[in-house]
Amino acid sequence: MAVIARGKKELDRPSAADTEPWPPGGDTGGGGSDQDVLRHLLDVEADAQSLVDDAQAEADRRLAETERRNRARYEEQYAREAALLDSLYEAGLKAVREEYARTLGEYRLDLEKREPDYAEFCRLLDGFLGKDS
Repeated sequence: MAVIARGKKELDRPSAADTEPWPPGGDTGGGGSDQDVLRHLLDVEADAQSLVDDAQAEADRRLAETERRNRARYEEQYAREAALLDSLYEAGLKAVREEYARTLGEYRLDLEKREPDYAEFCRLLDGFLGKDS
């Protein structure tokens, strides 16, 4: 009795090829009919097709499982990288805003320290408006 492996199952039932005597008809003297030989070959082909179908189904299942695991790993890594880049962006933006506020504050202090020169302002204004001093 042969054990036929199908996917992850093992069936201990004999196949048609195991139960029929070979050559068909039970004798070895060539007395088997052509129909018996063809029937035996068709049984062997059906068993082979069944094995191929089971192997294809197992391969498809394994590919789907591998794709699912890879997709999950990709999503996890993508989320981790996106969070890292987002935190780097936020830290950079905060640093730029702080630098901007510091520079603007220094500029305002510098302007507050200066005394307005009204005479120079009037001279420039007269130059823009076309009046001669």
